[in-house]
Amino acid sequence: MYTLLSGLYKYMFQKDEYCILILGLDNAGKTTFLEQTKIRFCRNYKGMSLNKITTTVGLNIGTIDVGKVRLMFWDLGGQEELQALWDKYYAESHGVIYVIDSTDEMRLSESKHAFEKMISSEALEGVPILVLANKQDVEGCLSIPDIKTAFSDCINKIGKRDCLTQACSALSG
Repeated sequence: MYTLLSGLYKYMFQKDEYCILILGLDNAGKTTFLEQTKIRFCRNYKGMSLNKITTTVGLNIGTIDVGKVRLMFWDLGGQEELQALWDKYYAESHGVIYVIDSTDEMRLSESKHAFEKMISSEALEGVPILVLANKQDVEGCLSIPDIKTAFSDCINKIGKRDCLTQACSALSG
C-alpha cells in the first residue's frame, strides 16, 4: 500500500529535472544572464544587483520551476583554469547555453576554441546548444552573421544536434 501511495504522490507532485550548463569565457555575461532569468521566472526573487556581479570562481546554481519541469542552471566559471573542469559536468547536462561577448572581438578566437573543445566532447553528443551573442545593446558589437562566420569551422562538429544562435542583452533582459 505504501508503494502505491508513494508512486501516486511522486506522479502528482514530482517535477522532471533538467540540467542546463551555462558556459563561455569569463566576462561574457553568463552570471548576468542567469540572474535575469531567475528574476523573470522565479516569483518573489529580487536578484542581486547586476552591477555587483563579479567573475565567477567555481559555479553558480539557479533553479527555475516551469509547470511540471524544474530547470537547474549551472553557470560555470569561464577563466582558462576553470574551463578544464567543464567536462566534469557534461554527463549530467541536458542542454548547453554558450554565451559569447559580442563586444570582445579580440577574444573571439579564444571563445571559438573553448566552444570547439566543448562540442567535441562525446559526453555532449546530441545535447542541444543555444549560442547567445550577448551584449547586443552595445554599439559596434559583432552581429550574428559575423559570429556565425567566425564559428563556421565548428559546423561539422555540431553534427545533428539542435543548435540555435540568438542575439541578446543579458543586462537589459
